Amino acid sequence: MGSLNVSIVTPDGPVYEGVAQMVIARTKAGELGILPGHVPLVAPLKIDIVRLKVESGEEWVAVNGGFMEVNGEEVNILADTAEREQDIDIDRAEKAKERAEDELSRAKEQKVDEVMAQLALQRAINRIHAKEHN
Repeated sequence: MGSLNVSIVTPDGPVYEGVAQMVIARTKAGELGILPGHVPLVAPLKIDIVRLKVESGEEWVAVNGGFMEVNGEEVNILADTAEREQDIDIDRAEKAKERAEDELSRAKEQKVDEVMAQLALQRAINRIHAKEHN
């Protein structure tokens, strides 16, 4: 089996640069498994984990939206924000989840921006999921 050059970049800079045998990402159309030689595509990403199958096992990156571009030999992900599982501060993520749940509760009661509160909660849960998958 061949390999893919993978790049995950945010506005703050690169998060992951490396080689993977497979990339699994959740797009707005569903989950995609990308192998070497995959047809070219561009797809919007959901707030979810991008799983990278590498020689040493599997790496997880919490990706909070963005786009994935595939050309058969490369997978480039331009993410709004992203964190590798080893870089996630679980205490900070848990506190962010609690804040988002509180905001969501208040948003429903006060009819304020419920969508923003739901997105904050999704991002926090995504980070926690990436950190705790093992």
